[in-house]
Amino acid sequence: MKYRLILFDVDSTMTSTEGIDLMGELSPHGTQIADITRQAMEGSLDFESSIRARVALLKDLPETVTSAAAEASRISEGAEETFKALKDQGFRIGLASGGFHEIIEKVFAGWNFDLIVAQRLHVAAGRLTGQLASPIVGRAEKAQVLREFAGKYGIDLSETIAVGDGSNDIDMIRTAGLGIAYRAKAALRAVADHQIEDLREIIPLVS
Repeated sequence: MKYRLILFDVDSTMTSTEGIDLMGELSPHGTQIADITRQAMEGSLDFESSIRARVALLKDLPETVTSAAAEASRISEGAEETFKALKDQGFRIGLASGGFHEIIEKVFAGWNFDLIVAQRLHVAAGRLTGQLASPIVGRAEKAQVLREFAGKYGIDLSETIAVGDGSNDIDMIRTAGLGIAYRAKAALRAVADHQIEDLREIIPLVS
């Protein structure tokens, strides 16, 4: 088998929604947060500064906002079918996200991914503080996640696939043996090996 491991982005890839925007809708700053997200994914804003700015706008929301965002999240069409097909072929499957573990672990409960790497929100007295409780998972970090994920299982990078939609996925896409842009922004399409509009298009590429 040519490929043995795959690493997916989450927001707007494995889900059709953006977790931080869903939280933003429960704040007074929803429009501003969504606009920053759009600019960051297009590559016109630095991801690290954009995530800090968006998280700051969530300050004082109750920590239950992550559960509400998880309930409002929508898994992308074909994601589950693709996941099962890859599992059946023995793939190691991971998620690397600039989103939040508190949302992702609820949305994908029971899926049994081999790896989930995402950020965590800082909470005090039951409310978001507007700060992060973990390092930012940005462009360079996603590529490093792929390297370490492959290394853990003794898999060469040439045998890996990365799938994403935005500029934050560029380094990961470039690092993988096969970089796939899913309904992607122009910045990512420019560097991807392959472009798809449905996650199920991955299945024939690896069969």
